[in-house]
Amino acid sequence: MLAVLAHAGVLLGMHRGALDLHFFAALSLVACVVSALTLFVNLSRPVAALGVVVFPLAALLVAIDSFLAPATMPVAMDWQIKLHVTVALVAFSLLSIAAVLALGLAVQERGLRHRQFGPWLRALPPLTLTETLLFRVIGAGFALLTLTLITGALFVGNLFGQHLVHKTVLSIVAWLVFGVLLYGRWRFGWRGRRAVNLTLIGMAVLVLAFFGSKFVLELVLHRPVPRL
Repeated sequence: MLAVLAHAGVLLGMHRGALDLHFFAALSLVACVVSALTLFVNLSRPVAALGVVVFPLAALLVAIDSFLAPATMPVAMDWQIKLHVTVALVAFSLLSIAAVLALGLAVQERGLRHRQFGPWLRALPPLTLTETLLFRVIGAGFALLTLTLITGALFVGNLFGQHLVHKTVLSIVAWLVFGVLLYGRWRFGWRGRRAVNLTLIGMAVLVLAFFGSKFVLELVLHRPVPRL
């Protein structure tokens, strides 16, 4: 908890309390939110393996933002855009946790299948609890991703001029993947490897939507962050 608070303090200090969406700042911000949500998840469902993956990655990303990333200026945003970005940030963070849980679920299934009960497997809760938590997190993330698309349609203008079309299309594709997974779980009881694969596919598309386009625009093409 102290580390997460310190991470948030570094973000506030470096970016002057503003919502900075430049590539490295956005990565660090997402890592901070994912870390905070990981602490929250562990209050109800202790999953030590989540922290093993999330916390070192958060430390790496805040270090890169603090010491290696170029200096940036936050872009001014209206409250509507801040709302849209905040919802998108929490949705992405929840689905990131779902991806880590899916990896844990894959490790559990592989270990049980081959009768290999290592430290990683013992750190996870029973497989059924991991699976239940996975779908609860995906459900919450899907709801917020839906709200993200709605607020984006309402508040974000000029998609073509701001190079946001590809980001929007990929976000819709990810939304469809997670929607199909949740429907399949409800209607057909999907679980196991199918659930893991669809979760990771949906998250991979979402990463491309959130950070793939940002990487190309900012670090390859050196274009400014869209003002939305």
